[in-house]
Amino acid sequence: MIDENSSTWAKRLLLLILTLLVLAGCSKPSATPDAKSAGADKGEDKGSRILTIGMPTDMVSFDIHNHNTILTEAIHINMFNYLFKRNSDLEIKPDLVESYKVVDDTTWEFKLKKGVTFHNGDPFTSADVKYTLERVAKDKGLKENPNYKQIKEVKIIDDQNFQILTDGPQPALLNRLSRIGSGMLPKAYIEKNGFDYFLAHPIGTGPFKFSEWVRDDRVVLEAYDNYFEGRVKDWDRVVFRKIPEDSSRVNELLAGSVDLIANLPANLVNVVNAEPKTTMLKATSNRVGLLAVRSTKGLPTADPKVREAIDLAINKKALAETVLGGYATPTRTRVTPGNFGADPSLYNTSLYDPDKAKQLLKEAGYANGLTITLHSPNGVYTKDKEVSEMIQAMLGEVGIKVNLELMERAKFTEMRAAGKNKELFLASYGNSLFDADTALDVYRTEKAKTELDYSNREVDDLLKAALVNMNPKDRTAQYQRIQKIVAEERPHIYLYSEQGLYGVKKTINFKPRTDEMIYVPDITKK
Repeated sequence: MIDENSSTWAKRLLLLILTLLVLAGCSKPSATPDAKSAGADKGEDKGSRILTIGMPTDMVSFDIHNHNTILTEAIHINMFNYLFKRNSDLEIKPDLVESYKVVDDTTWEFKLKKGVTFHNGDPFTSADVKYTLERVAKDKGLKENPNYKQIKEVKIIDDQNFQILTDGPQPALLNRLSRIGSGMLPKAYIEKNGFDYFLAHPIGTGPFKFSEWVRDDRVVLEAYDNYFEGRVKDWDRVVFRKIPEDSSRVNELLAGSVDLIANLPANLVNVVNAEPKTTMLKATSNRVGLLAVRSTKGLPTADPKVREAIDLAINKKALAETVLGGYATPTRTRVTPGNFGADPSLYNTSLYDPDKAKQLLKEAGYANGLTITLHSPNGVYTKDKEVSEMIQAMLGEVGIKVNLELMERAKFTEMRAAGKNKELFLASYGNSLFDADTALDVYRTEKAKTELDYSNREVDDLLKAALVNMNPKDRTAQYQRIQKIVAEERPHIYLYSEQGLYGVKKTINFKPRTDEMIYVPDITKK
């Protein structure tokens, strides 16, 4: 195969897209903030103790166990503590836990910090840990269940001490306990009032407490005076505002109505940097853009040659350099550097050979071309619509007509949950576990049924073995072997690893994180 063939056609397409991007996006947005955005939560006053953050999407839910949306977790992390947490350098540190020890391969013992309370004043104890972890471990209907079902039981020793019993050796247990699924819920509060009441009036142990959620508009949190690590110094309130349009988010930042915006589009970086009061900040993300490819019998993509042809027809380097403005890296794996089990040979590389793609289609019986469907969310992932349109054009060049279906988030999610996706859909996945298990577990035959219809016995066996392998070297080798199989068989065609871009006022200190969390106590005034 040829790596990034620079054909004449590719150069022409690249030039065309660059021209369109320059014309469409590199000028200063003309719109002005609307009346609502300039309201009471405006944080432009240098003395303001209100931090306002512009988000591209609304929060999904306050059920921290039943979503897998990073931008929602970026809000939750300010209300709910985990047993462990990652600091800004992504090192795992105790959060609600004071200390721990490994008793044996399936038993871990923990001691909680003293003086931790929920926002209603109730003390946080081992009973809350048992309620929380056994809920997410046993309720198969929760989206976080696959990441915690390895927990067999939480055994309470006393209010401050408890044991976690697992169903086998768990090399990634601390990774699991340092992410959203181990966000602690208030047992007594929920049992007294019911879970629906909790969803409307949530409480946690975090540095901020719930104030208001106006759906499709804003989530408002207030500093918790009795936070066990001390009240947040610089902010009384934080407002997460939904501002879906890229240009509108940038406008709000330039006008001073928001202090920070997430998902800054690459084509507006120069606009933000040109203003004296704002700047762009970036961080390497472990988010990877990809095409999910359905292998269901009867679909053209059931043929490995068609899947390979699609891969070879897409110029990933052009996608990264044009649509994403150079703030992305081509990749053939979702397990990027910094995640346990990464295979460096599959990162910062891609395949591109349109001539061979045409030959493969001919061998597969599609010498005269074929028609497939690409589902794409619109406004959910970075430049999702533009990426899909460019892929549509690239596939068209080798004889694959793509019916592009752009979908709102709710319909896209509903389609995936029902398994009604056709040949391709565009997605972008992060990895809050920072372990290959999360990225690769989607290829287990049982789990891959709904969206991919992919099955490989060797992959199933390797996943099962790696999950309980306490030898890091052997475990890494198992995950690297899976990645090579996936790169060859293409249940997913990986496109690029994204960088997280943020627009920020120069009056605040903010350090973007690889895990995309927006932890407000770490954001300070200059």
